[in-house]
Amino acid sequence: MMRASPVQDCLSPSATWRDINGMSTLWSTPDDLQGDTLGLCDRSFLTRWGVKGAGAAAWLVSQGLPVPQHPNQWCTLPSDGLIARLGTTEFLIEDGWEGAIAPQLAQHMAKLPPKVYPVLRQDLAIALTGRAVPDLLRQTCSVNFPALDLTEQPVVLTSMIGVSVVVIPGDRAGQPFYRIWCDGTFGVYLWQTLVTIAQDLGGGPVGAAYLYDLE
Repeated sequence: MMRASPVQDCLSPSATWRDINGMSTLWSTPDDLQGDTLGLCDRSFLTRWGVKGAGAAAWLVSQGLPVPQHPNQWCTLPSDGLIARLGTTEFLIEDGWEGAIAPQLAQHMAKLPPKVYPVLRQDLAIALTGRAVPDLLRQTCSVNFPALDLTEQPVVLTSMIGVSVVVIPGDRAGQPFYRIWCDGTFGVYLWQTLVTIAQDLGGGPVGAAYLYDLE
């Protein structure tokens, strides 16, 4: 059965689409170059899973995974994936383009040890990229992102236009690159509001091919 992005109905049906990880995904649009200014990319097609509980960190280590040492920190996984520590005892695992760690972990869901609990992640996952990202963030979120030390690989739990979000700030090719997750039930509102602001700033939605430099 095909999965669906929380914002699939908000994306242009006339753009180019591809099936990625069992999800119909916006691949490219005629306006993708607006991402140089400010692009929003739906990354919901990436596979992800979560786990929480007092024993979660030790269990992840037993699975051969690196674990962020501090709350609200992230570290890389193979194939451009990541593991983010949300607070003290909850973790978000997201694969990169070709990763498959999250589905492998999910196979253990029925036999997790005590004090380890699965968290099903049905997020809207998006990326913001381009030189105008700071302008959008100033209009939508109260966090002073430029003050953060990106070398510490921070994870920010905050709200954006009234929606609870997880944000990982960073850069890509010398430009701001922010990964954002929210509960999928709020996805349409968040996406449509961010698109409106982005368009005012000269940007808008871009496809996955633009974001990942794929042919």
